[in-house]
This record gives sequence, structure tokens and C-alpha cells, in this order.
Amino acid sequence: MGLGGSQGPAVAGVVPMSCMLAEQIAILEHATPLEVRGRVSQVKGLTIYVADLPVPVGSMVYVERRLGQGLALVGEVVGFDEDQTIVMPLGTTSGVRRGDRVVAEQYAQTVRVGWSMLGRVLDGLGRPIDGQGPVVDTVPRALWPDPVDPLDRPLIDTPLATGVRAIDALLTVGRGQRVGVFAAPGVGKSTLLGMMARHTAADVSVVALVGERGREVRDFIESHLGREGIGRSVVVVATGDEPALMRIRAALVATTIAEFFRDQGRDVLLIMDSVTRFCQAQRQVGLAAGEPPATKGYTPSVFAMLPRLLERSGRTGKGSITGFYAVLVEGDDINEPISDASRGILDGHVQLSRALASRGHWPAIDVLESISRVVDDVTKPDQQAARREVLRLISAYRQVEDLLNIGAYAAGSNPDFDLAIACKAAIDQLLQQGRAEVSGKAEFERTRKQLLALMQQVQQVRQQLIRAAPRPTGAARAR
Repeated sequence: MGLGGSQGPAVAGVVPMSCMLAEQIAILEHATPLEVRGRVSQVKGLTIYVADLPVPVGSMVYVERRLGQGLALVGEVVGFDEDQTIVMPLGTTSGVRRGDRVVAEQYAQTVRVGWSMLGRVLDGLGRPIDGQGPVVDTVPRALWPDPVDPLDRPLIDTPLATGVRAIDALLTVGRGQRVGVFAAPGVGKSTLLGMMARHTAADVSVVALVGERGREVRDFIESHLGREGIGRSVVVVATGDEPALMRIRAALVATTIAEFFRDQGRDVLLIMDSVTRFCQAQRQVGLAAGEPPATKGYTPSVFAMLPRLLERSGRTGKGSITGFYAVLVEGDDINEPISDASRGILDGHVQLSRALASRGHWPAIDVLESISRVVDDVTKPDQQAARREVLRLISAYRQVEDLLNIGAYAAGSNPDFDLAIACKAAIDQLLQQGRAEVSGKAEFERTRKQLLALMQQVQQVRQQLIRAAPRPTGAARAR
């Protein structure tokens, strides 16, 4: 593997020597100095209790099974019960018996990352599952690095084109922003995320499919991501039938890979589908380790781990990670615990509407219920004015929609309502978009010009309505 200098961003396939050395030193500081062993004392539910294993929480261990195939079972230390160490395995406990030897492997978990991961599909341990051979030329990186100093984060001042017009025009995202995509099942969330991964203007896309159905993984890769997107993407997969720790690790591994590319000076798009299943996996781990349930069954560790995960995205002096985190709205309750906690951490949210989806409006983004907290920092004044006008018209149409449906609205009663009704088709043409309408990388300026062209149409319609309005008669003017 070639080695670059310590100055400037690395080119593809080259890792700076200073970065490599810093990573290696950090790993050595947490390395196990000698072999630490224990013995299985009992298996209880999803966990294995081990005697005489004095290692910290978070350590990786393996159980040497003597039954069955004799394959080692990898696990993670999740807690303690008096003098017993609680280990949760990354696989089935089948074949484990009392007395099996347990050996500590890592005190601080790492994953190997590198440029050769582009175009590959990995599991929650960072191992390739696409049948294309091993991933080579990699370096170890900590799964839980130290947090970025908040004063080392530059301001977000540059827009990032996603390829979705409704987002780029009205909910503009900045490079390094973290956005939640809140959606109930079946309203097009995965399709929307795949479209962004395929057409984003970012240099690299990292996709974490956490707890997805097995059949949806290949569909996402081939149908939504496609050849155009997979070449500059890394996909990390842990399906819903895998152990909870594998689902948690998939989210952490994807974030660590995104941080690697960010530190090489790249703009990275990180897509995680979904944060809710990540939290559900952590709830299983917490309950198995003896944590008491707190809010609707979620353990305190869930709400402690969530900000640690989401805060890892963002902009640094080297590069940026723009995060899109899918949040499943259970029972269409936008205020359920994970949705509520995520909104308080993220820099904006995109709300998908089942009502819009049922009308064939795709993507089903409810722009009135969505927000980007940096939109005014990354857009020009003319786009800001156009955005406000479009949102005002959409709001006006929503107010009069019920009256229109029952035929109770009389034209001319309200100028704002008349303008909103007349411009409805033009606004929908901007906001509705098929998957095939974008080719190649998205261009932000093109979407901006479409929004400004829509505003010219609105002004023309407004003038037409003013000219068509009945003029007052002479008697009315005299009064």
C-alpha cells in the first residue's frame, strides 16, 4: 500500500503516514498485553456468563466451543453480575457448554478500513459478503473514537445536492448537516434514501442497512443504488435476523468507515436505515445485561448511545459527513421516544406523509412539517424568498383544500387561496419526481434555477388573477 505525505488530503488508494501512525498508536494503547482467559459458567437467555474473566465492558472475546463444529464464537462484554462477566455473542449459543474456554481478543474494538472498500458490501464485522474476495490495503480504526472538539467544527456554509428536488429546493441540506428522515413503514423511505445515495454530489456514499429484511438488501443495492451508485459507495448490512450486537456494530462500522473517508478530505454522505432498529437492538442488549426499562421499554443506555452515534457526523477541518438517518415512526406516532429524542439531536428532519403517498405524490415529503436548520446559511437570498413564497402557497392550499373538495369555496373570496389553487399543478411538478428523472451526480444550481423559474410563473399567474378580478362599479366607487 502506498504511503502519502502528512500534508493535504490523500488521493484515492493512499493513506497518509501520519494518519496511519496515529491510528496504530491509538490501537496499541488499548491492546491486550497478554492472554486473559475465563470459563463459561452458564448460558442465560441471550447472554453467556463467564467466570474469571477480568476485562472491561466493550471488550471482544471468543468462546472456544468443543461441541458441534468447534468453531469459535465471537462475543462482546456487556456487563457484570457480581463476579460473573456477561458476554453477548455475535451468533447463536448453540454448542456452548459449561467449562468452555473464553479468551479476550480486544479491549477496544476496531475495524479495518481503506479505499478498497468502495463498491463493496460488508457485514457488521467489516467482512465482505459480496463474493468479490477479501478487502485489502486496510488500516485498523477504533469503533468508538474520541468525540470531535466542538470548536474544531467549521460552520456549515456550503449546500449539498441530494438529487431530490423537494429537498434541494425547499429543505436545502449543507455539507456536514445531520438530517432525520421520519417515516412510517411503506411510504417510500428506502427508495428516497437510495435515490440520494445514487445521485448525491458527495464524493463517497456509505450506507448502513440496520435490521432490514433480508430480501430488501439486494433490492436496495441493485434497484435503488444501481451500478451508478455502488461504484462510489460502501454498504454495511446487518439484517433483522442477526443478533442485536451485529445490528449495533453495523451502524458503528458504517460510521467509522465514513470517518475514514472524511479524514482523507472527502465529502461523505452517510445513510443509515434505520436508527430505530439500532435503538431496538441496544434495548435488547441493555435488557439482557440487567438494565431497567425506562421510556416505553427503552433502557437508559439507548438514550446515552444515540447522541454519541449521531454526533459523529458533521464537518471538520479535513472533510465532512452529511448524515441522513431514517427514523421509523411506530404507529404513526411522531412523538414516540426515539423520534422525539432524534429530533432534539439532529439538524433538521424530513417528514414523509402517508396521506401524500396514498395520493401517488412521490416522494411523499411533507415540506410544511419538515425543516432544515441551516437552509438560510447555505442558500442565496433569491432562493430564500422563493422558498418562503412556495411554502406560503402550499400552506394556503392546505387551508382551503377541504372547502374545494366539497365545492364550498367561491373563487375570488381570498386572493391567496386563488393564487394557491392556480399554482398547485406547477408546484407539484417541482416537488414530485420519479427515480429516473436524475442521471449522474445531482447539480444544485439546476434545482435552484427551477425554483426561481417557478417563482416567475407564480408572478405571472398573480398578475393574471389581478387583471381578471371584477372591478368595482361606479356606484360602489362613490360609496
